[in-house]
Amino acid sequence: MKTKTLIDIGISEADRTEIAAGLSRLLADSYTLYLQTHNFHWNVTGPMFQTLHVMFETHYTELALAVDTIAERIRSLGMHAPGTYAEFVRLSSIEEVPGVPKAKEMIALLVTGHEAVVRTARSIFPVVEKAADEASADLLTQRIQLHEKTAWMLRSLLED
Repeated sequence: MKTKTLIDIGISEADRTEIAAGLSRLLADSYTLYLQTHNFHWNVTGPMFQTLHVMFETHYTELALAVDTIAERIRSLGMHAPGTYAEFVRLSSIEEVPGVPKAKEMIALLVTGHEAVVRTARSIFPVVEKAADEASADLLTQRIQLHEKTAWMLRSLLED
């Protein structure tokens, strides 16, 4: 018979559960954005092909590392990280994009996706701050900074 190991890291089980639920939404958004970015990397065409192809690769590579970091934080809190498409679809605030959009629409969709990740990350702060969970706060701050910067850079490509 398996016994549950007590986790005593100075954060109550209720707070760890609530933080992990928020981080699970962040993980789902990040993974959905990863898939979308990777899809666009494979399928982008047009005069900006080379620039976008390389940029999207940089973005999806960073997102692949980020999802691992987020999932590992969830596990550090003693909770299970979601890991199926069904869970990600249920938890994500980012909609799937059917078909293959034109390059400019890909950029606009990625701006929207990065901004969605920022909103999700910000929504987790109240419980993280209440629980004095500095590790999760640091992770959220890093994710917000990166996604805000990426959205800004992508938006600049849409300006005439």
